[in-house]
Amino acid sequence: MTPIDFCGIPLEHPIINGSGTFDAIAAHRAFGDELRERFPFAAFVSKTVTLEPRQGNPPPRLWEVPAGLINSIGLPNKGLEGYLAEDLPRLAQLPVPLIVNVMGFTREQVAELVDAFAARDEVAALELNVSCPNVETGLVMGADPDEVAALLQRVRPLTDKPLIVKLTPNASDVAAVAAAAQQAGATALSLINTLRGMALDPRTGSPWLGGTTGGVSGAAVRAVALAQVHAVAQVTNVPLIGMGGVQSGRDALDLIRAGADLVAVGTESFRDPIVGSRIAAELAALLQTSEVPASV
Repeated sequence: MTPIDFCGIPLEHPIINGSGTFDAIAAHRAFGDELRERFPFAAFVSKTVTLEPRQGNPPPRLWEVPAGLINSIGLPNKGLEGYLAEDLPRLAQLPVPLIVNVMGFTREQVAELVDAFAARDEVAALELNVSCPNVETGLVMGADPDEVAALLQRVRPLTDKPLIVKLTPNASDVAAVAAAAQQAGATALSLINTLRGMALDPRTGSPWLGGTTGGVSGAAVRAVALAQVHAVAQVTNVPLIGMGGVQSGRDALDLIRAGADLVAVGTESFRDPIVGSRIAAELAALLQTSEVPASV
């Protein structure tokens, strides 16, 4: 497969991981240096980093659904200081570019995170997780075009690094949010994040997940991902990262045909930690016979 350029970042192929679905540090402990020699993704997207440490949601955190999974992990992380001191030096040793995913509950929190990573040469790009509520306005940042635009206007001047906005599918008009993000300075967009879902304890009828609701992912959301990637591609001209239910090279090709430039693999990595390599190989074979431009 021909190497590609994504926002000025050279990548060997179009397959990356979805944030929070592949723990490269834990994988290295399990598989040793072989992981770095056979790293399954062309770039690594970190788990979400918040300003302060988070413990995440109480257990239970997972529920399997037909063709998918509901997770209520709650974004546990060491916070900015812990990430810079402990995780970043380890992730910088990976053989691929590092994209750091960040989230804040106010624009100023996001700005502080972006500013902190702006000067770090180890970080190739930042992904803004806008699926959380702004505690000052009560609106989910990624569900409202004006909220997304205001966030980008605040953080875009802080760094020359690519800013990828990870859109939430739980919006009334995802395409409108995407267009607002591009106009306000987003370098690229990624979608879809998980859909909101819920599971009940079959014995008690009470919510099973410790966080009550969670995010639905896996093959069950693939059709939604295709529809939203296609809709966003019609109203934007920045690079798109498509994700949602990718299990094979054919799934990846479908997202590319819908408008994606890169494809992220998430839930399937829980079943097979190196599935990214298989999907990249399958995609390369399909691209040789498809009508998708050879530059992909």
